[in-house]
Amino acid sequence: MTARVENSDLTSPVSFKANAATHLKKKTTIYAVYVIAALDITWMFLQFSITPFLARKLGFDTLWFGYLQTTVGVMQLVGGPLFGRFADVLGARAAMSLACTANIVFFILLAIADSPVMLFVHKLPTIVMHILPASQMVVSDLSEPEKRADGLSKLGLCFGIGMIAGSTVGGHLVKSYGETFAACSGAAGSSFSLLLVLSFIPRTTKVQSPASKTDSETKSKSIFDVGQITRLMKFPGVTPTFVVKIVSSLPSGIFQVMFSIITLDFFKLTPEQNGYIMAYFGVAQMVVQGGVIGRLTSRYSESSLLLLSVGISAFVGLAQAYMQNVFHFCLTVVPMILSLSIFNVITDSLLTKSVPPSDTGTMLGLCASVQSLLRTVGPTIGGFLYVNYGIFSIGFLQFIVNSSVLAYLLKRRLNKKDGYKE
Repeated sequence: MTARVENSDLTSPVSFKANAATHLKKKTTIYAVYVIAALDITWMFLQFSITPFLARKLGFDTLWFGYLQTTVGVMQLVGGPLFGRFADVLGARAAMSLACTANIVFFILLAIADSPVMLFVHKLPTIVMHILPASQMVVSDLSEPEKRADGLSKLGLCFGIGMIAGSTVGGHLVKSYGETFAACSGAAGSSFSLLLVLSFIPRTTKVQSPASKTDSETKSKSIFDVGQITRLMKFPGVTPTFVVKIVSSLPSGIFQVMFSIITLDFFKLTPEQNGYIMAYFGVAQMVVQGGVIGRLTSRYSESSLLLLSVGISAFVGLAQAYMQNVFHFCLTVVPMILSLSIFNVITDSLLTKSVPPSDTGTMLGLCASVQSLLRTVGPTIGGFLYVNYGIFSIGFLQFIVNSSVLAYLLKRRLNKKDGYKE
């Protein structure tokens, strides 16, 4: 009895203080990750303001610009899962530091790119430029499972902030000072992001496993162990969700990778006007992620929200098929952002919950590879459709594909309900 009381008296205050300190440390880390993610998206959209116009100056047509985008897609398709595995094995700080360093090299190469070959070479560092998946891993590791979707949605808010800042600043820098100065600004900004990572991100955000490890477990910590990556597909529910994520994302991904060309050729926008459009995207992203997604995830089930996002995406595709000008496009932006935001947050949340906490980085790397896959095949498919059939074909493809996915999800949900009745 006495021993129990003494043990309680000794441990309770210490335990309380330790828990409070741990909670504060987690919050500080998560807030730091949000800042780093917002800055990274800023530099990314700064680059989007540079590359299309520099490519045109260097003689790229729509087809060759598609090849350039495909190069990025291939690099990140290969690098995404490996980077996720790197983050799981070596920790968040090492992974985010690597990504920021690659960003710096990327912008330096962009600043000195004076030929088509150099424009391709500057894309090589993109193989490890995965700050956003690393940020998602940290948030997933440090958030409670029931709050994970809300935590991931806040990264979408950071995405909106970065989109506004990067697009607006990038457009003005390119117009006033040229592509080289804008690229050097991106390198300087990425250096600042690296300093933040080294200052605020802990070495690892994983729950510490027991000290005793077998030799086989230690050997399994290879970054290039493909088996350790592909085994995640064997967990219950992972493969169907992953297939839905790929198929449903394909048409919207095609539109996104072709958007720079659409703004130049179809809408006839200047660099500054393009920056304003991207800023409008960012405002919509902030409103949706900051004021809508969190409330939806707290009130409705993830399966219901998945159905909602796919349904909205189908009708957005139909609307984009018949748009004629920038005003028509702006009307579709809010529902498009809503569907994409819900879909990405819910699928990422479902997939990370389906695997052990030690593998969240690898799983998010695989999720990032979906977007990379779209960048790989998207420019080729999108360029073919746009050149031969116009913008109508891209929007109509999105309508057909997402309507089919919606029918599949509804049928699967009804089958589950029938099974429960039995």
